This record gives sequence, structure tokens and C-alpha cells, in this order.
Amino acid sequence: MSVSRETIALHYFKERRDKALRYSEILATTGIERGLIGPSEADRIWNRHIENCLPITTLFDQNSRVVDVGSGAGLPGIVIALARPDLKITLIEPLPRRVEFLREVVAELEIPCEIIHGKAARVERTFRHVTARAVAPLEKLILSTWHLIEVGGSLMAMKGERAQEEIDNLSQKIRSKPIKIELKELYLENDLVGHKEEGLSRIVLLHRFPKAKKGERA
Repeated sequence: MSVSRETIALHYFKERRDKALRYSEILATTGIERGLIGPSEADRIWNRHIENCLPITTLFDQNSRVVDVGSGAGLPGIVIALARPDLKITLIEPLPRRVEFLREVVAELEIPCEIIHGKAARVERTFRHVTARAVAPLEKLILSTWHLIEVGGSLMAMKGERAQEEIDNLSQKIRSKPIKIELKELYLENDLVGHKEEGLSRIVLLHRFPKAKKGERA
């Protein structure tokens, strides 16, 4: 038997528990009304979307700068911001209606997130960590966000069942970069769900290293 969402919210969000539960309500109402979330997802917002974004919140360096690319309805960006108030969160979203939604949510929940209306390719800054959930195929995602990842930082791409296949199919152009790629399959902590697969989150973690100097091995 799965534990209640209130228990999970308290574990991950602590004093921001009520804000996390309110965010879930917003997704299930306004999010669906505006077409950001599918109508069939109303009863699965917490289990399928919020919980899916929780394991990634444990991977970030303390007090680091994180950018969520193609943030959409705020998954995982807003979940990360609520669970990790030590982080400086930036949300990038190109579509006006989604940007408007993000601004309303951030204002209501009083979350100190920066929101950039535009494409990631036009953002001329770097971040310690870059996140994305269901934005683009892995190859395309790496190429489009490479300039955002600071040296020593990482890209964390939330993926589905074909995550390993996407890694295996990466081109030599990607593999020749100074990177290390690994697939992490993470679960909710402390047996917070009754069936382990319910809390599964697949994250492709790409570490960016300094470019090897001439004559050195990459």
C-alpha cells in the first residue's frame, strides 16, 4: 500500500509541503484547462508527474545554479525549486502561454525562480546543472544545451523506457566531446511507495569535463 501524498510531500518539501500540494492542484485544474497537461492526467498528477520529478532533486550540488530547459508546466523546474530552496532556479520556455502559466504559479507560490521567455539556444549563460523532461531526443537535447553547461557541470535529462537505447545511439560527434554519460534509475527514498516501480525515475546524467589539452588524452 502506498503512503499518502502528504507524507511524501513532507519528506521532500518539508516546510514547503503545502505549496507542493497546491502546485499539484494547479496542474490538475488550470494546467489542464490551458492545455499544458492532458485531461486524462487529472487523477495522476501527483503519482505520475510530481513523484517522477522528486528523485532528481537529490542530485544537485548545494547552492548551485540550475536551469530547466523547455520547462512547460514547470516539470521538473518548479518541483526542484520547492524541494531545494538552496538552489538558484531558472526556467526557460519559448511558448507565451506556458510562460504566462509559469509566472502565475511562481507568483502564487512565492518561489524565487527566474523565468526566461525564449529558446535555450539564445541564452548566453552557463549553469552548474541543466535539466529537461520530455523535451527532445537525447542527441538533439545535448547539442542544443551544450553551451549552457558549465565545465564541471552536468546535463540531467529525464527519460522514459528507451533511455539506454538513446544513449547507445548517440553519434560520434557527441561521444567525441569531453563527457561521461551514465543512466541513473532512481526511486523515491525510504520506501515511500508500496511498489518500487511507481517511484522510478530514469535520468541520463551527462558530466562535462574540461577539454583535453593538445597531447593529452580526453
